[in-house]
Amino acid sequence: MLNIGYEFRKGILFIRLSGVLTKNTVDKLQNEVTDMIKDNGIRNVVFNISDLNVIDIKGINSLLYNYELCKNNQGQSLLCGLKNSLVRHRIENSRLLKYMNETSDELSAFNIINL
Repeated sequence: MLNIGYEFRKGILFIRLSGVLTKNTVDKLQNEVTDMIKDNGIRNVVFNISDLNVIDIKGINSLLYNYELCKNNQGQSLLCGLKNSLVRHRIENSRLLKYMNETSDELSAFNIINL
């Protein structure tokens, strides 16, 4: 199961994911987050995945797709909270961190975007 919390603060959409982001749950991310980014032209997004327990290649690809949307809107997308060792391993072995910057927490991400 995937739980999604979000907050829009000072031009940045903070997405807080918890649970499982896999082929069975990416549709929820698509319907709640990706469509919001598309429909509103949101430029800057921070994905906080500190409470994510499992991710697979479909989940990683969905994060990459959201990164591309932000890039096309002349913004950026960052990851923070890579605490879970399984999630970190999967993300490090994908190409995701070649595109998305990783920060330790939301405040660090906020400071990077507002430079």
